[in-house]
Amino acid sequence: MNFLGRLQHAWQHQRSMLCVGLDPDLTKFPRPLQALAARDPLAAIERFCLGIMEATAAYACAFKPQIAYFASSRAESVLERLAQACRDHYPHHVWILDAKRGDIGSTAEHYAKEAFDRYLADAVTVSPYMGTDSLSPYLSYESRGIFVLCRTSNPGGDDFQMRPSPQQPLYVEVAQQAAQRWNHHQQVGLVVGATYPREVEAVRHAAPDLPLLIPGIGAQGGDLVATVKAGRNANGGMLINSSRAILYASAGDDWQVRAAAIAKITRDDINAVNA
Repeated sequence: MNFLGRLQHAWQHQRSMLCVGLDPDLTKFPRPLQALAARDPLAAIERFCLGIMEATAAYACAFKPQIAYFASSRAESVLERLAQACRDHYPHHVWILDAKRGDIGSTAEHYAKEAFDRYLADAVTVSPYMGTDSLSPYLSYESRGIFVLCRTSNPGGDDFQMRPSPQQPLYVEVAQQAAQRWNHHQQVGLVVGATYPREVEAVRHAAPDLPLLIPGIGAQGGDLVATVKAGRNANGGMLINSSRAILYASAGDDWQVRAAAIAKITRDDINAVNA
């Protein structure tokens, strides 16, 4: 099964386009895990992430660990175990490594090996800044995918992404390149922020068939309704990511219950717009 096929299976099987981000911040952990976090941070990170996955799996189609949150705590071994847990317990979910890699081809070969062999990723986020040869090593894994940074949700994205190239914004050029040059085996998606619904619409116009990974819902304040309307296609076509709003929905004993509740509400809101 190619990457797009795996995505379509996840959307259909789970009846969801929600992606739950795994960004474990020890300073924000719920009170029941704080003592463990002080004594054994790696155990607390693993317990927290497994708890979030367990609580939200019924409402999500994907999980997206952000590698920096693990690496900064020297928790790469935890990330490996979480990847295996996803494969073992949630085989219908897509596992996306949020790493935003971008380097020359020979280095990218090692980043691809890290993402796909070590962390068992179905897809990895990458930067297109260094061009086609920096993406080719990922695309050599024909059953895996990449999500190319296109129109990101952060305010600083305007610094380069909105510059004309030569007669349209650079992010539109990235979307066109992804659709026309890089997507030979249906492996390529685009990262587009929910904080810019008009740009989501422009990306969908430039790349009508590519899946979109859309951060910015929840804590970042993206407009869910406008985003879904702008980004959907005949297959659904989106992974709408929510991290902090779900992860830290409660600081109390009910942290898993509240995470599940927010995930369900978000899933239902997405489906209601897409109906």
